[in-house]
Amino acid sequence: MNTILWDFDGVILDSMAIRDWGFRKIFNSFTNEEVDRLITFHSNNGGLSRYVKIRYFYEEILGMSITEEEVLLYANEFSKLMRKELVNPENLIQDSVDFIKQNFNKYCFHIVSGSDQEELRFLCKELGIDSYFISIHGSPTPKKQLVSMLLEKQSYNKSQTCLIGDSINDYEAAEFNNITFYGYNNFELKKLKHKYIDNFISLEGI
Repeated sequence: MNTILWDFDGVILDSMAIRDWGFRKIFNSFTNEEVDRLITFHSNNGGLSRYVKIRYFYEEILGMSITEEEVLLYANEFSKLMRKELVNPENLIQDSVDFIKQNFNKYCFHIVSGSDQEELRFLCKELGIDSYFISIHGSPTPKKQLVSMLLEKQSYNKSQTCLIGDSINDYEAAEFNNITFYGYNNFELKKLKHKYIDNFISLEGI
């Protein structure tokens, strides 16, 4: 492989518990049962953006309509919480971060994430890891489209490009774009019978 596209949450940053808390915080006026259903959806679809999840909460769980303006208000409130809580370097996943630091000169590294793009770039800069990546991309553009746009812009050879992710949405984005997928930090992905990274320490090469 020459090019590695990285998911962020659950692959580079251990953020799921904090993002769970964030959703509970912005939706604290609703019942625990309703928000629990959103957290389940969030956990099962880590690669989807908060914009999709907020709309899903209203339309599918609450059975209510929500305007684009209201979605953005919730998303901005969520982002403020994340910018404050996720800048702690202790949340970095050392296994993958060490690999990134040791190999960024050997591969073309990019981040393609379901997290908000501006928030993502802010966090990477605050955490001191932004310089290891050629570019950092996030929502509201869907991950499938982010990968497609990046492959086209950089004229990467698909057979020499892979995506490392921890969710079914990452797998689907790789499949959609005909690039290799490596599962990481989610044993459920082993059931897909595709390539899986147990840890980067024992990884001989991609």
